[in-house]
Amino acid sequence: MQFGPNHPYDVIVCGAGHAGCEAALASARRGAHTLVLSGNIDTIAQMSCNPAIGGLAKGNIVREIDALGGAMALTTDTTAIQFRLLNASKGLAVQGPRAQCDKKAYQFRMKHLLELQPNLSIFQAIVTGLIFKNGAVIGVKTNLDLDFYAKAVVVTTGTFLRGLMHIGTNKNEGGRMGDFTAKSLSASFLEAGIQLERLKTGTPPRILGSSINFTDLVEQKGDTPPTLFAFYESRGIDPAVFHVEHHQQMMRREQSECPTGETCRSSQHGQQLQGWMPGSDQISCWISNTTDKTAEIVQKNLKRSALYGGEITGIGPRYCPSIEDKFVKFEEKDEHRIFLEPEGRNTDEWYINGLSTSLPFDVQVELVQSIKGLENARLLRPAYAVEYDFAPPQQLYPSLESRKVEGLFFAGQINGTSGYEEAAGQGLVAGINAVAKVRGEQPLVLQRHESYIGVLIDDLVTKGTKEPYRMFTARAEHRLLLNHGSAEIRLTHLADKFQVLDSERLERVKRIVRQTEEWVKKFEEEKTFKGTFADARRRGEKVEPEGFDKLSVAMREEILYRVEYKGYMDREKRSAEKSMDLEKVVLPQNVNY
Repeated sequence: MQFGPNHPYDVIVCGAGHAGCEAALASARRGAHTLVLSGNIDTIAQMSCNPAIGGLAKGNIVREIDALGGAMALTTDTTAIQFRLLNASKGLAVQGPRAQCDKKAYQFRMKHLLELQPNLSIFQAIVTGLIFKNGAVIGVKTNLDLDFYAKAVVVTTGTFLRGLMHIGTNKNEGGRMGDFTAKSLSASFLEAGIQLERLKTGTPPRILGSSINFTDLVEQKGDTPPTLFAFYESRGIDPAVFHVEHHQQMMRREQSECPTGETCRSSQHGQQLQGWMPGSDQISCWISNTTDKTAEIVQKNLKRSALYGGEITGIGPRYCPSIEDKFVKFEEKDEHRIFLEPEGRNTDEWYINGLSTSLPFDVQVELVQSIKGLENARLLRPAYAVEYDFAPPQQLYPSLESRKVEGLFFAGQINGTSGYEEAAGQGLVAGINAVAKVRGEQPLVLQRHESYIGVLIDDLVTKGTKEPYRMFTARAEHRLLLNHGSAEIRLTHLADKFQVLDSERLERVKRIVRQTEEWVKKFEEEKTFKGTFADARRRGEKVEPEGFDKLSVAMREEILYRVEYKGYMDREKRSAEKSMDLEKVVLPQNVNY
């Protein structure tokens, strides 16, 4: 540990949620001396809401994070209790992998990764303010009267900036139930001229699994084989033959090797990262529905809801509405679907997906027990809504650096986003760019045709958001180029340029890119009965050149995607090139619009 102005870090990360973890790891992996500060290190990488990762477009983001050296994908694969591929019956461009994780296993594993990472220090302290000099940030103040200094600071405070939780008329300060609130840091932002506004999000009650009656519920099993998030072929493992020995080999490698070539600091002590073989012993989720009684309870108690009773001023997430919103805004619907999801292997706590609410607790009990299968449910935690400060993201450059304060980066929910995946993607970019800032390098700026993370950041810094932003495939105009299986191939040039992968993995990725291109060329050039193999595939004929069946499942899928959708993808590429021409037009800063 080092503190005081004479001993600065390269990068300080304020907050250790999903954005903070990826930012800190990315910074340290690039060789920067990094400090991550958390108000409570027992909740590093805490899954505050549903312990699920991925989904439509979100799953693509997680695969992009893995392609750029991030930790979310592998952590998800090795702590997941159920895998499902969403939109499996549709085209690859709109499919998205999703996993239900073991809440505590995910958190412990990510915390352990941070502890083992060279160049990274973790310290428990609440950041209370920023230290400025000549329009730039040079450090942070903490509640322990310790000041830490750095050449760049990444802020990933999530919902903790003046966080206020609502259960009916009951209010408690905090970023989440049972945790603290960051009250004074907002004043530091305002002092620097950074605009702040309020947003709201919420979470449902948690219940005891043994109190659920599963008799009339619909079982939702995991996929076999599962669609995983991390890219294993570039790690020297074919996921199609992913056995226990491969898992142990991968865990040892991840624990003992780092992109910098150093040995992780505690690997010699025999510490074991949390986790298990991806896809093993999957646990079912279950589907239920609200009833007429549920609707009646909501309508009767609307004025007691913090949302509809006027207690909340922040705007909530449109795409993850509370149960009150569902019955008010979609009153033509007789019922709403509810998903019952286990929170882990070693707990009987269950998550009621679809029942977010800010109604008083006595109403919540009545509400839960009106749902089919939950007539005798026992609540472990109440549902609540949380309001918090966010900084409208038009105040950022595409690198996620503040336009107001040099060297200050923002990532995650402070930028108005919703979701672990969106936060982690921003954290990864902010961590990479904080190091680039310190070294005087050009920043990583992902383009809209390159990645969903690029779409996300471009939307935020150009359009801003008035509600918690959530990624969808529909937001990406070039989504045919952004199928989840191609993330590693799409981002190889950036992984190479910013040195975010170890050299061995990077060489394997480059080999995969070459092989993919060679096989696409074979399909386009080699002849079958009526033209080329590519022509035949586009006519719907299941033919392929000799030796194609020897390739991995992932590579075959990507090659066929490029062959069969070639006409559409070429059109998308031409459209993207036109957009890039417009991006090159520089507008003078002194234009009087």
